[in-house]
Amino acid sequence: MKLQDKVCIVTGAASGIGHGIALRYLAEGGKVAIADLNRDAAQSAADAINAANPGQAMAVAMDVTDEDAVNSGVAEVVSAWGGVDVLVSNAGIQIVNPVEKFAFADWKKMLAIHLDGAFLTSKACLPHMYAKGSGSIILMGSVHSKEASPLKSAYVAAKHGLLGLARVIAKEGAAHNVRANVICPGFVLTPLAQKQIPEQAKELGISEDEVVRNVMLGQTVDHQFTTVEDVAEIALLFASFGSNALTGQSLLVSHGWVME
Repeated sequence: MKLQDKVCIVTGAASGIGHGIALRYLAEGGKVAIADLNRDAAQSAADAINAANPGQAMAVAMDVTDEDAVNSGVAEVVSAWGGVDVLVSNAGIQIVNPVEKFAFADWKKMLAIHLDGAFLTSKACLPHMYAKGSGSIILMGSVHSKEASPLKSAYVAAKHGLLGLARVIAKEGAAHNVRANVICPGFVLTPLAQKQIPEQAKELGISEDEVVRNVMLGQTVDHQFTTVEDVAEIALLFASFGSNALTGQSLLVSHGWVME
């Protein structure tokens, strides 16, 4: 068991990639806090886990853009389980528009959820990791942490920013054996990605099939979507790695969409 009794907080974990990571951590012995903006969905996910694995999951209501809500949620986990070993900052949304049509309010919302959320959750968890002398911070980036795409100015800017944040945390956390890394998936067919298909088809004036074939998968080596399970395996690797040899790094999981 690679994460036996490790306390793991995963944001946006009621569904999609976050939920897949939570289940993978659970399978390796971790205790998982399902942190989500939707408290009812988080509770349902935690109840389903606890039905087969009593006491291994808890639901936490968390708006990652609200510092008080983040601090309160992390404190709730620490009170229940005594600390935090792993944070996966995964919560995210998508809004697409060309720059000249991108509402400033939407820009700020995107950066708040993706970048502010990563900062606030990391800030709240780090003191507990430092106190234990170990920990892993995992930020959910994207191929768009490395590559730009039309219509995604705010998303690309935020995902690029996560690389810098993780590198600073890695350098500051090294003395406390706290690592920080970024996962950079390609398109995963979650509700977030599915929502983009008709939106991009409309904005680009092409069919939904062309969006999938040419925009989403056109640069991959095999025209396949990345799976939730693919991403969860990398999240397990980063969470369970035994030394600071793997810190401040980003790993692409994209069927070769971007290679480095």
